[in-house]
Amino acid sequence: MILSRLASRPLLLALGLLAALALPWMVYPPVAMDIACWALFAAAVDLLLGFTGLLSFGHAAFWGSAAYVAGLIALHSGLPFPVAVLGGALAAAALAVPIGYLSVRLRGIYFAMVTLAFAQMIYFVVNQWRDVTGGENGLQGVPRELFGMDLSDPFIFYYVGLPLVLAGFFAVWRIVRSPFGRVLVSIRDNPSRAQALGYPVERYKLLAFVLSAGLSGLAGGLFSISHGFASLQDVYWTTSGQVVMMVVLGGIGTLWGGAVGAALVVELNDYLATAGFEEIGIVTGSIFVVIVLVFRRGIWGTARDLLEARSARHRSASSAADGASERLSSPV
Repeated sequence: MILSRLASRPLLLALGLLAALALPWMVYPPVAMDIACWALFAAAVDLLLGFTGLLSFGHAAFWGSAAYVAGLIALHSGLPFPVAVLGGALAAAALAVPIGYLSVRLRGIYFAMVTLAFAQMIYFVVNQWRDVTGGENGLQGVPRELFGMDLSDPFIFYYVGLPLVLAGFFAVWRIVRSPFGRVLVSIRDNPSRAQALGYPVERYKLLAFVLSAGLSGLAGGLFSISHGFASLQDVYWTTSGQVVMMVVLGGIGTLWGGAVGAALVVELNDYLATAGFEEIGIVTGSIFVVIVLVFRRGIWGTARDLLEARSARHRSASSAADGASERLSSPV
């Protein structure tokens, strides 16, 4: 009974919200904001990978392009930073339309490689367009404007920016639980059957791709505002690889597992960098291999499956005990 209560969605959502509110009290506030942004980025990628079955190695293009667009809007317009972040998200979604239209016709590794190729094209454009993006120096001095409020304190900025992250998570959750999300799952499991049932598979994939890109852009725009700059690292292919690793660590198709993976990777990177350890990739790669071998469905996915299995055994034992009691109490 206790396990079934623990597994209830409202309680888990309340615990997740409590963890988000308490995060800057447990870790350094700028790191807390990084975790929140990467968690939303991972959830957006999981929407495409876990619920649509499309592995993209090009989502750095949307994260990074939104970072630059949000930075440019904040630098040159003086608008409140949420407007700049939303502008970056819209730019990322618009960029995803032609890329997705040319990519969703492919499957498997071919889709992944094509998205990677498009992302590298965006990286080249950003690197060469120095008058706008700053080239190798990046876009620096991005302000945090919000109706004259002093947002220089990262602790305060975390709570001001957190509603944007929560809104993004709500959007992902609503998409997954909608009839549209159920169609995406059917396309993931059997695209031929979904096509036979009359669903325009490529159109659904394109829409999922654009939505995933827009939510990734929301996270990327907030990330650049938080740091006060946008750099080439934001559009580099390793950024795509890192967010895919977060999704796999947390659990593909779990939606919330990406947040667990993001917290683990970001906090580990920060700890190793603070300790002066240079070969961070060796440690994170080793941990990734171990977790994938031990937790086949990721950390969150494995924990959820174990919890559900124990709850099922508990219900089965309770039903068997009730049946035995009824037989003993019935007259002969």
